[in-house]
This record gives sequence, C-alpha cells and structure tokens, in this order.
Amino acid sequence: GLQVVTVGSKIGEATAKLFESDSYREYLELHGLSVQLAEALAEYWHARVRAELAIGGSDPASMEGMFRTEYQGCRYSLGYPACPDLEDRAKIADLLRPERIGVHLSEEFQLHPEQSTDAIVIHHPAATYFNAR
Repeated sequence: GLQVVTVGSKIGEATAKLFESDSYREYLELHGLSVQLAEALAEYWHARVRAELAIGGSDPASMEGMFRTEYQGCRYSLGYPACPDLEDRAKIADLLRPERIGVHLSEEFQLHPEQSTDAIVIHHPAATYFNAR
C-alpha cells in the first residue's frame, strides 16, 4: 500500500514565526515535536492497517519492540536507503493526490508542509528494512 500523512501547515507557520523572531530554542523544540508527530501519525495508520488486515495481533507490547519493528510489515519512506530515489514521490503523488489533505510536492520532490511523510507500506511476513544500493 501507499500512504501520505501530515500534521498540517499551521505548525509550519508557527515554527517559521519562531525562527524569524530569533526564538531558536522554541523553534527547534516545536519543529522537532512536529516532525515526530508526523512520524507517529504515519506509524498510527500503519498499525491501523495491520489491525484491519488481522495481522496486528502480533505487534509487540513494548515500545522497544515497536522501535525494533518486531511486527509484520515495513513502512519504506522515500529518500531513505531502501527507496533512495525521491523522484518516485511523483508516482505516489499521482496515485494518492496528497493535495486533498494540503500536501504538495516541490520541484525538488520535497513534501510541503515539511511535517509530512509518505511511504510504501508492505505487510508481507518477510518484509524487512534494507539498503537498495
């Protein structure tokens, strides 16, 4: 499957205002929190899909197990070692139309707002993380 999630543009506007006002500590804290919220939202939807596919029952009980991805399936994000080519984001955008939730793709294949993620989600039991190159 494919997914795109975002925490929206308002948090990006708030971080930009903090940066412009030289409030760097607050900027870094809010920016870091918002990026982690986007990742958490992506993982939430990944878990929801596992539950709907009736494969979520084997999810680990501990956060450590979740961090070690001790569950069935993987979420491969574009730009990382398993899917290094950011240009492939255009294909995902064509299929999912992320502008419906306020996400746009730049000419450099970056997602805007920045606090957004996209991924290819595989639920096969043998799915694992790997480097493509």
